[in-house]
Amino acid sequence: MLRIAGINLPDDKKIKIALTHIYGIGPSTSEKILEKVGIDKELRTKDVETQDANKLRDEIEKGYKVEGDLKHEIKMNVKRLREVGCYRGSRHQKSLPVRGQRTKTNSRTVRGNVRKTMGSGRRTVEKT
Repeated sequence: MLRIAGINLPDDKKIKIALTHIYGIGPSTSEKILEKVGIDKELRTKDVETQDANKLRDEIEKGYKVEGDLKHEIKMNVKRLREVGCYRGSRHQKSLPVRGQRTKTNSRTVRGNVRKTMGSGRRTVEKT
């Protein structure tokens, strides 16, 4: 089992997909990394040799901010927005959409799935 940045990559998946299990690496970044290191994208994780795995690990640790460092940076950015008192910071505090999305009909998960239309959540009438 290949372990990179504290994450165990699944053995049965292709390496380009398995790298996306690391927080901060998506499909396009995964392909760029594999191209730079010189590993075939279609290779399964269990078939990656030790030398290639070490090259891959070094490339990710040196060139990219992933996992804990990235999460910490995001958390600090949100904290800065709150402290400054800007609009985006206040939206983060209230757990509402930050980037201009409407809240009347969407963002139900953010608001707690509140439905205020007629008939939704209606109680059944007891028959006597």
